[in-house]
Amino acid sequence: MLRSQPNDYLVSINSYIIGMNILLTGAFGNVGLSTLKELLNKEYDVRVFEVYNKKNRKIAKKFKNRIEIIWGDLRNIEDVNYALQNQDLIIHLAAIIPPLADFNPELAESVNVGGTKNILAAIKKQLHKPKLIFTSSVAVYGDRRYNPMIDVKDPLAPSKGDYYAITKISAEKLIRESGVDFAIFRLTYITSIDKLNMDPLMFHMPLDTSIEICDTKDVGLALVNAIECDEVWGETFHLAGGEKCRITYREYLNDMMEIFGLGRNFLPEEGFAEKDFHCGYMNTNKSQNLLNYQIHTLADYYGEVKRKIGSKKHFMPAIKWMIRLNLLKRSEPYQRHRLFRKKAGAFTVSENKLIRKILAANFNRIELLEKKIETLEELTANFIKSEKEISYPKQAQSI
Repeated sequence: MLRSQPNDYLVSINSYIIGMNILLTGAFGNVGLSTLKELLNKEYDVRVFEVYNKKNRKIAKKFKNRIEIIWGDLRNIEDVNYALQNQDLIIHLAAIIPPLADFNPELAESVNVGGTKNILAAIKKQLHKPKLIFTSSVAVYGDRRYNPMIDVKDPLAPSKGDYYAITKISAEKLIRESGVDFAIFRLTYITSIDKLNMDPLMFHMPLDTSIEICDTKDVGLALVNAIECDEVWGETFHLAGGEKCRITYREYLNDMMEIFGLGRNFLPEEGFAEKDFHCGYMNTNKSQNLLNYQIHTLADYYGEVKRKIGSKKHFMPAIKWMIRLNLLKRSEPYQRHRLFRKKAGAFTVSENKLIRKILAANFNRIELLEKKIETLEELTANFIKSEKEISYPKQAQSI
């Protein structure tokens, strides 16, 4: 009887006998590597779908003979169709994230939304239709400084100009309406001992923001534990570290700077945005009860950072002025503060001439940027309005 079936059907049947075949997108990113290592620890048959570049090629060598790698592009439907053949489940992590997502919204749209659309189309083409685990973000809730306790049923209201959040909301909607078996996980502020670099995005978050970290290893554990958990399908969950991982951004920065040997209050308040970001304290009761993943606390993370910094901490005070200067050069709020801290009309004649010259030389760019901002604001407003008119019964459950 089985011999009369197509070969791909036979392979799919055999995969249940031999082991479950898992396709992982975005495997060589921060959360991707944690998920990949957990999949291998639990002896799943893993196929990785990644973009071919020098960085990913180097990482791939570390997993030689342990995984199957397919190089491709999520935006190419043929690549996606090929990658999905004979898979039982897809963990879809790949995405364009900030700050690149905000600088290049067209790219973010094509990968985050278009790529997800291609995955859903490829799933529907399979004789044995694989399930889908998708990672979204706390960014979908927008600025929650004055209402930091977040429940999964809360309105989706991305902050002004947060195009990454808009793409995640759009992808979630596509998945819910697709008819495929899915589980959606909205991730909090993810920490990793392998990612301690300070990028400009750190200045986008207001200091009074409430944050709840989650160690990347715990996220990987949760996603892999979800694979064979019957209760996750068709639902949306939060993934965050729990009460022992909660702190304000101001105190978190002070703690980290102290660990680095730079001291508390190292950076001025003027260096940070005052609104329009995201994060908060996420209700994770349901996800923790089902997946039992909250292993590492904020104190554990601090301990790991201290061990990694080691004796280098003692050399930091000698060059802290240089580090501070370099960081503040990358802070948009601080550069605006420096430019406009003088009172109106207090600029010198030469300064006024320079300002007029800069504005004249970049008029077209400024005008184009203003139009893009207006378009983003209109898209955000329309999306929020449409979300309020649509209710998702599955999303209404508290976790």
